Amino acid sequence: MQNYINGRWQNTTGTSEIELINPCNEQVLMRYFTASTQDVDAAVLAAHQAFHSWSLTTPLERADWLNKIANQLEKVQSKLIELSHLNNGKSSEQARVDVENSIHCYRYYADLVQKIAFSQITQCENGTELIHQKNPIGVVALITPWNFPLITSAWKIAPALAAGCTLVFKPSELVPLPEYEFTKMLDEIQFPQGVFNLILADAVAAQHLVAHDEVNKVSFTGSTEVGIHVMQAAARSVKRVTLELGGKSPILILHDANLDEAVDKALGGMFYNSGQMCSATSRLLVHQSIADRFYQKFKAAVESMTLGADLVGPLSMGPITTQKQLNKIQEYLMIAQNEKLQSLIDLNQIQLPKLGFFIKPHVFIDVPTESRLWKEEIFGPIICCRTFESEEEAINLANDSDFGLAATIITGSVTHGKTLAKRLRSGHIWINSFQMIQPNSLWGGFKKSGVGRELGESGLSGYLEENVITI
Repeated sequence: MQNYINGRWQNTTGTSEIELINPCNEQVLMRYFTASTQDVDAAVLAAHQAFHSWSLTTPLERADWLNKIANQLEKVQSKLIELSHLNNGKSSEQARVDVENSIHCYRYYADLVQKIAFSQITQCENGTELIHQKNPIGVVALITPWNFPLITSAWKIAPALAAGCTLVFKPSELVPLPEYEFTKMLDEIQFPQGVFNLILADAVAAQHLVAHDEVNKVSFTGSTEVGIHVMQAAARSVKRVTLELGGKSPILILHDANLDEAVDKALGGMFYNSGQMCSATSRLLVHQSIADRFYQKFKAAVESMTLGADLVGPLSMGPITTQKQLNKIQEYLMIAQNEKLQSLIDLNQIQLPKLGFFIKPHVFIDVPTESRLWKEEIFGPIICCRTFESEEEAINLANDSDFGLAATIITGSVTHGKTLAKRLRSGHIWINSFQMIQPNSLWGGFKKSGVGRELGESGLSGYLEENVITI
C-alpha cells in the first residue's frame, strides 16, 4: 500500500512492517510498510502549500465537494462494508451503519457550512466599525482509532474541510483498509491536490506528525494514555488540540424502568461492537428494588448470545479486532478471578467459534468500587454491576470516575430523567435510548475523557480561529 500525498500515490520510504489479520478467522490479509518521518514531512508540506488556495474557496464550493464525497460514498458503500468486515471484524450490519452515518456527516457539514457567518460587521456608537472573522486554523493532523473506521474519520475530515483547513490523515495502522478505499475514492473524483493527504503510519511517524512545526492543530481519538502524550507534544508549539479519549460510562436503571427496555439498552450499550467502544456503558447501576428481576432477565439475554463472524441482531457479537486487545481483555479477566468477582452468567451456555479473536461476554455483580474492573477502561465485553438504594447514591457512583464521556438513564419518567441528566458529569447522555449519535449533536467528554467537542456546530468551530478588524 502507498501513501497519498499532494494528489498522488507514493511509495513509502519506511521500513516498519505491519501485518493485517482478519479477526474473524485469523488469516493474514496483507503486509505493508508504514510511512517514515520523511513521508510525514512530504504530506505536511503538501497540505501547507495547498492551504492558501483551499482556505480562499467559498463555503458553497466546499459544500459542493463535501456533497461529492457523500455521493461517492454511496456508490462504493458495498466495498467499504466488505473491507470493514474483513479488516475490523464488524458484522456487515454494523459496518453498513458506520458508512451510512459517515454519509450523513458529510452532508450535514455541507449544509452547515453554508449557514455559518464567517464574517460579521458591527457598527459601534462612536463610529468604529468591527469586522468579526472566522478563519480556518491551517494544516490539521487527524488521527483515528481502529474500532470505528470511516465514521470517526468523517467526524474529523468533514468539519476540517468545511472550515477551509487542509489535512494530513493518519488512520489506525491496524485497520487501514476502509480508509484506504475512501482515499482511492477521493482520487477518483479528483479532489484538489494537497488538501487531503493520507499517511499509513505507526506510532513513531505519528509522533513526528503531532510535533511537526507546520501542523496547526491535532485532532486525536484514542486512549487517554496516548492522548496525554499528544497533548504534551502539541503544547511545545501551542498547537490547538481536540482529544476524544477513554470512558467508563454508567447506565442508571431507575426503580420505575421498564425491565425489558433496560435489558435491551444494557445489551446494546455494552456488547455492540464487542464492547470496543469508548462510550460503552460498562458500569451498570440498578435500583435495589428491581435488581433481582433485572438480573434474571439480563442473565437470560446474555447467555443466549451467539458469537460469530457476520451475525445480525442484538444478541450476536463479533470478534475482538486485534490479538493485542484480546490479550488485554483476558488480563482483566485474570484480575477478576484474583479479586474473586461474582459472575452473573453461566459461561458454559455460550459457545466460542473455533477460529478468530472471540471472547465470551462477561457480567460481574456487586463489584467493589475499588476494583480495577470498575475503575479502568477495558475496551471489551465486560460489564460490572452494582445496586443502589437512593438516586443520590446512584448519581455519586456514576460521577465517581476519572472519565466523563457518556451515560445512559433508563426511567419510566423522561421528565425525571432530564432532571437527573443535569447532574451527570458526562458529555453525552441518553435517556431511554440506544447510543445514537446524530451529526448535529456533539461528542466529547469531561475530565480524562478528552478536550473539545466534535460534531455539530462545535465540531466546525474546532477548526476555526476568530479575529477582529477594528476600523
